[in-house]
Amino acid sequence: MSWTKDELMIAAAAEVIENRDIALVGIGLPVMAAMFAKHTTAPDLKLIYESGAIDALPKDLPQGPGDFPLLRTSTMTTSLFDALGYVQRGKVDIAFLGAAEIDQYGNLNATVIGDYMRPDCRLPGSGGANDMGSSARKIVVITRHLRRKFPARVSYITTPGFLSGPGARERHGLGGEGPVRVVTDLGVFGFDDETKRMRILSIHPGTSKQEIIDNTQFEILGMDADIPVTAERSEELHRLLQSLDPQHIYIKN
Repeated sequence: MSWTKDELMIAAAAEVIENRDIALVGIGLPVMAAMFAKHTTAPDLKLIYESGAIDALPKDLPQGPGDFPLLRTSTMTTSLFDALGYVQRGKVDIAFLGAAEIDQYGNLNATVIGDYMRPDCRLPGSGGANDMGSSARKIVVITRHLRRKFPARVSYITTPGFLSGPGARERHGLGGEGPVRVVTDLGVFGFDDETKRMRILSIHPGTSKQEIIDNTQFEILGMDADIPVTAERSEELHRLLQSLDPQHIYIKN
């Protein structure tokens, strides 16, 4: 059975997780990536959910950060205040984020589209996204790849990536490595060590270079080279992933 794009996104995001990492995860594909990693390459992964639930591994998938399955299976329950406190103190190794916009330097916008005072669209805002982007050791962004979501410059920096380029994070006193992966339904992307601009790492099966170019408002590095195809994992791992979401709450057919 072929892997769907959602499944490829989950597997690609899970690859960034290292054993013994402490991960701050949100609901949706991020929690699927964390659970998949914990069942495969990172059995000692510790999970912190936005609600403050610690190391929950629910059989019934949560549909919100405070859902009872998380509280029932957690080793400890704290609060959002404590969860973000772990990030601010540099205790979180990896955090997963989504956004309405992401630009070529990995800056994320979840605040407004357009002018701040007269926006075309006002969005929910940071929540803990700024804390995660500023202080977690690594950031992984999971998002749909649409042209409107990939501008050359975000309308508003809710979460800092590499800001304006090399050295900018350091000049502003930000911790962590910044974004290390952007996983979309078209491909997997990283950031160039020298320029800090987005670079393609792999392209999903059935996706063309032109589709990525057409859905991005800036030049992605590496598009003129031979691009590896995102690898489908074994059938055994595919069955495992399917078993983690038997009702297809997050993994769509």
